[in-house]
Amino acid sequence: MTTEQRQNLLTFRDYVRKILDPTHILCYMAPWFREDKMQYIQAEKNNRGPMEAASLFLQFLLELQEEGWFRGFLDALNQAGYSGLYEAIENWDFNKIEKLEMYRTLLRRLQPEFKNRIVPLEILPELAECLISQECEEIRQICYNKGMIAGSEKLIECLLKSDKENWPKVLKLALEKEQNNLSEMWLVEKGEKDIENKDLEDDEMETSEIHIFFQEDPEYQNLSQNSQAPSEMSRTNLKPRNYQLELALPAKEGKNTIICAPTGCGKTLVSLLICEHHLKNFPQGRKGKVAFFANHVPVYEQQKSVFLRYFERLGYSVAGISGATTENVPVEQTIKNNDIIILTPQIIVNNLKNGTIPSLSVFTLMIFDECHNTNKHHPYNMIMFNYLDQKLGGSSDPLPQVVGLTASVGVGDAKTTDEAMLYICKLCASLDATVIATVRDNLEELEQVVYKPQKFSRKVESRTTNKFKFIVSQLMRDIESLARNICAEFGNLFQTQNGDFGTQKYEQRIVGVHKAGMVFRLPDKEEESRICKALFLYTSYLRKYNDSLIISEDAQMKDALNYLKDFFNNVRTAGFDETEQDLTRRFEEKLEELESVCRDPSNENPKLNDLCLILQEEYHLYPETRTILFVKTRALVDALKKWIKENAALNFLKPGVLTGRGRTNQNTGMTLPAQKCALDAFREDKDNILIVTSVADEGIDIAQCNLVILYEYVGNVIKMIQTRGRGRARGSKCYLLTSNADVIEKENINMYKEEMMNDSISRLQTWDKTEFEKKVHSIQIHDKFIRDSQPKSKPVPDKKNKNLLCGKCKTLACYTADVRVVETCHYTVVGDDFKERFVSKPHPRPKSYGGFEKKAKIFCAKENCRHDWGIHVKYKEFEIPVIKIESFVVEDIATGVQTRYSKWKDFHFEKIQFDAAEYPNDFRA
Repeated sequence: MTTEQRQNLLTFRDYVRKILDPTHILCYMAPWFREDKMQYIQAEKNNRGPMEAASLFLQFLLELQEEGWFRGFLDALNQAGYSGLYEAIENWDFNKIEKLEMYRTLLRRLQPEFKNRIVPLEILPELAECLISQECEEIRQICYNKGMIAGSEKLIECLLKSDKENWPKVLKLALEKEQNNLSEMWLVEKGEKDIENKDLEDDEMETSEIHIFFQEDPEYQNLSQNSQAPSEMSRTNLKPRNYQLELALPAKEGKNTIICAPTGCGKTLVSLLICEHHLKNFPQGRKGKVAFFANHVPVYEQQKSVFLRYFERLGYSVAGISGATTENVPVEQTIKNNDIIILTPQIIVNNLKNGTIPSLSVFTLMIFDECHNTNKHHPYNMIMFNYLDQKLGGSSDPLPQVVGLTASVGVGDAKTTDEAMLYICKLCASLDATVIATVRDNLEELEQVVYKPQKFSRKVESRTTNKFKFIVSQLMRDIESLARNICAEFGNLFQTQNGDFGTQKYEQRIVGVHKAGMVFRLPDKEEESRICKALFLYTSYLRKYNDSLIISEDAQMKDALNYLKDFFNNVRTAGFDETEQDLTRRFEEKLEELESVCRDPSNENPKLNDLCLILQEEYHLYPETRTILFVKTRALVDALKKWIKENAALNFLKPGVLTGRGRTNQNTGMTLPAQKCALDAFREDKDNILIVTSVADEGIDIAQCNLVILYEYVGNVIKMIQTRGRGRARGSKCYLLTSNADVIEKENINMYKEEMMNDSISRLQTWDKTEFEKKVHSIQIHDKFIRDSQPKSKPVPDKKNKNLLCGKCKTLACYTADVRVVETCHYTVVGDDFKERFVSKPHPRPKSYGGFEKKAKIFCAKENCRHDWGIHVKYKEFEIPVIKIESFVVEDIATGVQTRYSKWKDFHFEKIQFDAAEYPNDFRA
């Protein structure tokens, strides 16, 4: 077992503890455990229960040093029937198990009904596939010896521990078969799909904007920690502060309100107070219905848990719907049957569009978390367009009250206070808000709770000479020369300015050349294929070299070199033609010199020395310091963690990392469970510095973090307020470290804009109420006129058959006439010809997703190309390819004109729906 596997098992141990009864696998672990240890584990279960026994089992397991024990543990899980846990540990992906949590929560809530109204022996045969064989026998024995209620309790206990992803549906079917009316309460029906989900075939899905949310208020943490049961909550612990009551007051008076208050002040509690008041004080004979919108799934999950715990004791029903659950949750029924619905906004956009929800009048209150996002084509704005069309269109149907929550309304591109006031008025118009609520009367109390960190900007020095950059830049110039020589037409696109290498500006230009090369045409198709393939490779290699220079600028040179070595190692395992052999040879010729440069102590990065000094100073002054270190990229996260662990001067640090999910076809990024584990480790002081990317800008809230470092990291004014808001302990500090004076200037501009925003809000709050409402209304009328003036006609599909060419080598892949649409947004190809044009390799991370099971990745069959075309999946009883349009070039057969598309929705061709009758038996699984 590797050190990484051992660490992963430690990281995910809580999942193992919740699911595994170790006594069920002890017989398979005899080669690894002595008899006395197995007896200890059995005694622990008898005395303290299976979770404590699982903890002891893991302790003994991780103490083993013999070769092969990890494989033995996996085999034991598999043989005992823990197939879900086996799969999760083998792939280190606990998403399937995580998704079962909503059903466990529902089962716990329904437990009193279940144990009194089911006969376990009648439904046990149906549920056997979801349980361990020993569990089934235990349930039978308890029924015979202690009665059916005791047996029901045992059955529920076993289901709550089940690792089988299908147990909620199997339970539903079992209840229906027995005609038990509990089946109506157990909602796992197939609902509407979120058609805006990223295409399944997009195996390079970037999800770095996923946010993790933890409620920060000390007196309020019992709402966000899963360890406490709802029944244990004390209302006295939830007593709001005066400033929270001040923030809630306009909304409690029924006014459409934007609540703008700093990160860490407890805006979630404010929203709970507003909801409770709204539901309790609804006019006689009418019933309120609240929609709470959360931008990101992790935030949605957290808020759903908070609302459930708070409102259960008050007798209100709470449910949640997100893109991840729409298949199993009927949207219309869920909204109808619950008082409060927590949603990701695209769900409402889709269901308004398809008519499942007739109008927003089904709600009486809508709350938008992070409401500053209500602009342009964001789902929040799509919802409010519907609202405003109903309001301004003269509809007699009642509209819901609207409340927005944010730490910063922002000012956009405003340069003056008047422009900033107009920007804020436009946000109010978008949310139909007539009040901006901030803390004014209870500022002193707020400042005692939310400590604004001291802000320092420090300009650090870069290397005076950079031999690594000199060598890599020469390699890049050589590639540019090769590109110019192969095609004079592209020569002007490779006119690099001094200093461009190693910048985002260069990255953008090369991406442009890369795209242009994909649709380059020549009369001689073989020559076209040769040139396009070469340009594809040249631009791909230039981007990797550029990435390495960005890494070397902010981290150690050896990290940048290791990045390149990993890339070239991967190249050798894929299609490896003469061009790639030549490019690899050029790199290898410089490899020894690059390694020598990296070993030279004089090439150490002075930026890191400054970072080291700040950390040493802060932890010397206050050894309990807890730091969040923001950086730009995942590669830099890994590099800085490695630097800290290798640096003896920083041995007091225990670094953890938090990044987005990354690209699903690579082992970059973090799964949602891993993100939660990283945050738990930081909150529990197992790690005292957390290195993060933009994933932590808005959603992560951690109490008592007292040092924030922005390492070459800056954004807009909203991002600045959010990142600075991470440090909330008394005496906290926020450092900006950069070698670029422009970055410091940008941060100073952001600080000026923050002052301008606060001043603009204060001035707007002094406006006459009627004057402000008139201004908001005039903006709404103008914006609606602009919307209504825009053409709404759908593009006419092009019915002409077209070629889909490989985006790398230009070989024919298929015709558009052979493309079929599966489940609204996925695309496959019919016919035997296509099967001959691709090869497949087992998927590195096979997983199920919305009715599809990823099996393999597919590549261009040309031996010296092997361009990634998509994936091979199991769909129902079929084995089919699912292709991604960005891997291809669309060619008009008649004119030869070539076009590149990034998304299927932008390609307007005649789309034919998937028909099982078109597929012969050899496509069936």
